[in-house]
Amino acid sequence: MTASQPSPADPRALHAARAGSFDSAAAQYAANRPSYPPALFDAVEELTGRPLSGARTVDVGAGTGIATALLHARSADVLAVEPGAGMAAEFRRALPRVPLVRGDGNALPVADAHADLVTCAQAWHWTDPARSVPEALRVLRPGGALALWWNTTPRDVRWIAEAGRRVARFLGADAAAEASRPGRPDQQADPSGRLDFARRTVRWSRRVPIDTHLANIGSHSAFLVTPAERTAAFLEEERAHLLEVFPDGTVEETYDVLLLVARTP
Repeated sequence: MTASQPSPADPRALHAARAGSFDSAAAQYAANRPSYPPALFDAVEELTGRPLSGARTVDVGAGTGIATALLHARSADVLAVEPGAGMAAEFRRALPRVPLVRGDGNALPVADAHADLVTCAQAWHWTDPARSVPEALRVLRPGGALALWWNTTPRDVRWIAEAGRRVARFLGADAAAEASRPGRPDQQADPSGRLDFARRTVRWSRRVPIDTHLANIGSHSAFLVTPAERTAAFLEEERAHLLEVFPDGTVEETYDVLLLVARTP
């Protein structure tokens, strides 16, 4: 841990440091993070009860635009909201014609009853749901919906479970707790229980070079706030483990996209 890095005993400072860590790695994030399968957006349409085409959509925590681009490709009318300068710059480079405003889910710079759909891909756990839930409801029109999703790692795939245990040991995290993040997201997404979430899981996979897989791991916040030399050493050890499973150097990553959708009255 560097001298400037917050202590794990200061959880709020560490959370803030991790949330802000992506700005320094925005290009790495954009190039190596997984996308989302078409079946996810089919499920969003099914659970919201309306097509994405023409839906006025606010994409919260848009990052480099991975989800925003896919919503835009489905002809949603998307406004992206992103707090980080580095991530926003990468977004504008990739999606210059998609509107983007700086802000976060706790205080959306969007008018009341503006949206048919509020989405948040891979970022709701960086918000404070005591604030972000009321904000989403404020921004949504009657009959609108909040859709949250995360690419999660399935532990029934043996090599993924083994890799997860190595990551947990390296980070000093309890393996069971780490495996459950974002935890029980239907509860964590709205601890007040105000929203009634429908839940769907979509499994998909991608085949990528081992360098892409390792760069994806390194783009996660827990690694971004770890001293670079420690992260580099871990990733080199991980390369050796992975080459035992994937000797041709192409990794088949499997994901379970966890989707939560809550419709407003």
